[in-house]
Amino acid sequence: MKPSLKPHITRDRIERLIIDYAPPERTVLVGIRGYYRDSMGEKGKNDRGIYDDAIILVTPYVFEAFNANTDPSIYRHGIASLAPGLHYYRKGKHGISRPGGGYPALRPATPGEQLPVMRDGIKDPRPGVAINIHRGSLRSTSSEGCQTIYPDQWAWFLEMTYGEMDRFRQKKIPYILADNAGGSLA
Repeated sequence: MKPSLKPHITRDRIERLIIDYAPPERTVLVGIRGYYRDSMGEKGKNDRGIYDDAIILVTPYVFEAFNANTDPSIYRHGIASLAPGLHYYRKGKHGISRPGGGYPALRPATPGEQLPVMRDGIKDPRPGVAINIHRGSLRSTSSEGCQTIYPDQWAWFLEMTYGEMDRFRQKKIPYILADNAGGSLA
């Protein structure tokens, strides 16, 4: 489903969320799972396979929101979904096993690229691996657990995120994923 507008949320609201996690870095990404939970897809539910989430880039100079997907594209027993919380990412490539070696994206900055996940709604002691932040597609959100950006917004997202990481000499970027289950973050 093509989003009609970019997410609109105030800097103040996002900065209050960032304060709860207190990352020391000046460039931060914030994901809101279910941002459009009552205006896209089924009401009262965070759907899969649509760009009903938001990812916001926050720095002292930039506040930019993007349509995103923070869920797997499909329902399948045992498929990983990134757990809410603070995670760190680094510059890297997505699809490195494909011909051409993939394209620029963000990859987990943790040993073995392991991150905490939920499987079938239950926190799983087995970590998810290579849950990247990458470009989605027009036909699908293109996620098997990754965080994806709507394709028409990807180039700007990547340019801004890499640029702000460079500006503040950050090798890694904190990504705070919040769950909008109660609908209070939209």
